[in-house]
Order: sequence, then structure tokens, then C-alpha cells
Amino acid sequence: MASAKQPKSLTRGLLLVNIRQLLTLRSPSGKRGPRRGPELSELGIIEDGAVLCVGGKIVSVGKTKDALRDLWLKKNRMKVIEIDCEDQVVLPGFVDSHTHPVFVTARLIDFEKRITGATYEEIAESGGGIRSNVDGVRRAGKSVLAQKVLDVLHEMAEQGTTTVEAKSGYGLTVEAELKSLEAIRDAAARWPGTLVPTLLGAHVVPKEFQDRSQKYVETVCLEMIPQAAKRKLAQFVDVFCDRGAFTSDETEQIFGAATKHGLGVRAHVCQLSECQLSPFLRFNPASFDHLDYVNERDISHLAQRDTVATLVPGANYFLGLGQYPPARALIDAGVPVSLATDYNPGSSPTTSMPFIFSLACTQMKMSPAEAIAAATINGACALRVQDRKGSVEPGKDADLAVFEAADYREIPYWFASNRCAFTVLNGTVVASGGSGELA
Repeated sequence: MASAKQPKSLTRGLLLVNIRQLLTLRSPSGKRGPRRGPELSELGIIEDGAVLCVGGKIVSVGKTKDALRDLWLKKNRMKVIEIDCEDQVVLPGFVDSHTHPVFVTARLIDFEKRITGATYEEIAESGGGIRSNVDGVRRAGKSVLAQKVLDVLHEMAEQGTTTVEAKSGYGLTVEAELKSLEAIRDAAARWPGTLVPTLLGAHVVPKEFQDRSQKYVETVCLEMIPQAAKRKLAQFVDVFCDRGAFTSDETEQIFGAATKHGLGVRAHVCQLSECQLSPFLRFNPASFDHLDYVNERDISHLAQRDTVATLVPGANYFLGLGQYPPARALIDAGVPVSLATDYNPGSSPTTSMPFIFSLACTQMKMSPAEAIAAATINGACALRVQDRKGSVEPGKDADLAVFEAADYREIPYWFASNRCAFTVLNGTVVASGGSGELA
């Protein structure tokens, strides 16, 4: 049984045994970077598996029979909570690497307009879209926003998600964006999982800067980014670079400011139209997200990089689009691909990673194995936390998702239902259907 150094004293112990399928996602070659091509199908499955977690870390992984013979475990068995996972699938907790949880109200008017045929851009031009959430965020107190974020995190955890990237982006003033990041920080302190905060001040140009986008870019670069970095409120800076949002030149300015202040960068790109990605590569972006209209030349460039292509098919589904991101072209070319919910009030109001798996399989022709790898180890790479997250290995954080299933392929098969039995977030067990701690 693969083990890390055994702890001298037990602070907290959890043992999962008799696991029908344990998907470790360990790389046979020991590769540390994102998986690509055939590597996406390597799940490292152990049948009749066992996982021992102590102090929020995975201590050992292997067969149940080997775990039960372990001398350390025999000595400390009474101090370890043991859960029988017979007829269940255990895999790494999902890493949702693209979400927008800081908002107050749903966009129901937009929803109805879309049903009658209005496009994303037409809705935005009529006063809906991203800007329609701004007033609510600007008026709301930080505690209200933090509770909204926390409620969403609990819902995500009940469906197997243990690590979440959380963006600001609905405040669009220095004060409101920093308040949003503070709300993310406060919610993170009350949730047993892991949050990765991202400043998305460059979501759209706010109405008070209409026709003065460069002035707003200066506000993002000279005020938002320096203050977020100084106060350690963000790990990344994101930009929505597309038609109706920010230009490539403006994106490069924002990326330059982020890099200057020691923050990583990522971008919404090619969602509504094609744009050239190669100018951004010098900033070593962690991920490019959406990529519905990515061109073949940029696919070739991405295949040579560790920048992850994060696909968010929930947005395509909810917007009623016939076209989905070109997952097969990206994977077959060797681009590392991840999956995320893009949880937000306008284009993807879902917290369910299993539903995203189903869309990936049925609409983008990814295999169930590829979808799982994309939402675990590659999601971790998209957030640059793969040393701690994304696979079940000794020494990594104790993040696990347990599903009522005899085979991992059932996770995307049973769509629009939650078969997650419980989730382990940094060693804390949370039951599906409730945010209370089991152990």
C-alpha cells in the first residue's frame, strides 16, 4: 500500500475501505504537469481500494487487504473513523476552476428574453447581462455577499466539489471589487474546502465608463490590481477578452499589471468570436477559458504549452447554443483540457460538476475518463495547485468524492441527479444533502 511517512500522533483519522472503484488519477510516469491526449484516460483505478487520511492529508492508498494489515493502522484503529465504501466509487474531489459566485440576484428577465430569441449581446445592449448584477453587488454588504458565496460552496460540496476558483467581477469599481474579494476570503474561512480567489475587474466596461474603456483599464491596472495584490486578496487576474468586452491590447495591459504585482493571469477568450491567443502566451497564463471559436493555429500553440484550455459547456447549454467548445480537436492535438461549471447568474447557473461531465460526454464527445481527468488533475493544473489537489496520492490534501455507483461511468450517465454520497474536504466529511460535518 503506497504510504507517506506515518504520523507520530493522530490528530484526525479517516479510513475508507472496500471501495468498489478507487480512481487515484496517479500518473504512471510520475508526470507533474497537466494531462493531455491519451494521458487523460489514465485513471489509475484500484478495485477493492482503501484510503487512509490523517490530519487533512492522504497518508496511504492501496488495496483494502493491505490497509488492514498495516501495523500503524492496527495500533491506532480505535482512533480512526472507518467508512465502508462497498459498491461505491471514490475519486479525487472535483476542482471547479471557473466560477462567478459573488452576486445577489438571478437574471430572470434575461432568461425569458433568451427564450423568445434574444441573443447574449442583444440582452447586454438592452441593459441586461453582466451590468444588471452590478447595482446589487455595489449596494450589498460584505457579510451578505459572503453568505451567498458560502451557500453556493456548500451546494457544490454536496455534489463532489472540493476546490473552487472564485471570481469577483460584478462590482466594477475599486471598492466593490475589493469588497467582493473580501467576501470570497470570508466565505473561504468558513468552508472546509479550498478557494482560489481571482480578480475579474475587467469583466465588462461599467456604464459610467461607456466609450472610455481605456480610462477604466487604467483603473484596473493602477488601483484594483495593486490593492488586491497588496492585501493578498487574489491569486489571479482574469480578463473577459471578446467582442463587447475588452480588446487584445487592453488585455495585454492588464496582464502586464498583474505580472508586475506578482499575480497569475487567466482569461475568458473566444467565447463569442475568434481572437488571437499567441500575444498572451508571453504572460504564461494558467488557463484560457471558453474557447468556442479558437483557431487551428492557436490550438497548435497551446499543444506546446502547459496553459490549460478550460471548457465550460454549461454556458453553451444554458444559452441555447448549437455549438460547443471543440473538445475533441483540442484533446486530439495534445492541448491540456479541463472542465468547469462557469457558475454564474447569466449564462451557467449550475453548481453541478457531474452535469458538466454529462454535457462533456454527450455534446463534446469526451469519454467519461477524459471528463473526470479534466475536472480533477487538470482542473488543479488550471489553478496551479496540482501539487496538493487533483489526485489521490500520499501527501496530497484529503479531498475525495464518494458516489453511489458501481462504475465511474455512471457519474455522467445519470444526468441531472446527485448520486454523491459524501465528500471529504481537507479531511472533513460532508454528507450530500447537508453542509453538516459527519466526522
